[in-house]
Amino acid sequence: MMYVDAFRDWMIAFGPVGLVAWIVLKVLLIAVPVILAVAFYVVWERKLIGWMHVRHGPMYVGKGILQAFADVFKLLFKEVVQPTVAQPFLYRIAPLIALVPAFAAWAVVPFDAQVVLSNANAGLLYLLAMTSLGVYGIVLAGWASNSKYAFLGAMRAAAQVVSYEIAMGFALVGVLIAAGSLNLTEIVLAQSGNAGFLEWFMWPLLPLFVVFFVSGVAETNRAPFDVVEGESEIVAGHMVEYSGSQFALFFLAEYANMLLVSFLTSIFFVGGWLSPFHGWGIPLLSVDGWWWLLAKVFFFASCFIWFRASFPRYRYDQIMRLGWKVFIPITIAWICVTALMAYYNVFTPGQ
Repeated sequence: MMYVDAFRDWMIAFGPVGLVAWIVLKVLLIAVPVILAVAFYVVWERKLIGWMHVRHGPMYVGKGILQAFADVFKLLFKEVVQPTVAQPFLYRIAPLIALVPAFAAWAVVPFDAQVVLSNANAGLLYLLAMTSLGVYGIVLAGWASNSKYAFLGAMRAAAQVVSYEIAMGFALVGVLIAAGSLNLTEIVLAQSGNAGFLEWFMWPLLPLFVVFFVSGVAETNRAPFDVVEGESEIVAGHMVEYSGSQFALFFLAEYANMLLVSFLTSIFFVGGWLSPFHGWGIPLLSVDGWWWLLAKVFFFASCFIWFRASFPRYRYDQIMRLGWKVFIPITIAWICVTALMAYYNVFTPGQ
């Protein structure tokens, strides 16, 4: 970190231009790895589903590893076909409105105790705000396409996101009570201690942990909650009239959000970059680091794929009932339990 601070001071010494260049560099250091992670995540999804279906999956373009990059180049060079009855400005801006919040949310995600773009004290509130804005792009895409299939998918998305956003927010209230902070780095440090993984919030907040992750699957419109773009029902939902690079932006936003939910689940409930054996004195295994965070993210991201390959799509009324009549009452009840645990000092401060 000493060399990073020295490089930052050297760039800022050039005045406003250097400061802007430093900010742009930090943004690129987050955005570029996220884009590359999305590409390899798509390859992993196709390979893992292929193995679950007893087939090979991608195996020709770079032995399957470069298949996602080939798909991206194909989409970028394809013609963008715009319906003649669409609203031109809103039709074009909708993919960007969906993509920008998906990347802006990464600004407060810590990858290590010292590696974070913005260590904001109100990081949790910022995350809730950013993850809520993406639905505007979906609604605009459905309305501006002037297609009944796209509009139906957009309305489904709006109702589904609003329903599960409440459950996710209530689940994070429990994390806030347990950690006593809105700062994501402090939330992770609140889970440290000599007991290792037994200190993680997933144990006392188990119902909230399950609700948060399942709600995250629903928020990203993934199976079995993919009625927004259910191919067998409404073709492709809000994206049915999009093609080429505009379709690629929606695709990138969806997978970036899936990775974001995996990161947030790891940070809020399973100790982030903390080793499962933190404080145990075991050489190598007890050392904290970003590699533990990536391992946990890989597990949760693979769960998204597992759900897609294993579960049938829910009916829309079942999805709404689960969000409003099951998840919200569970979170409200467990917030009360969490408050009692905090009152009786069940959550020990990080060491």
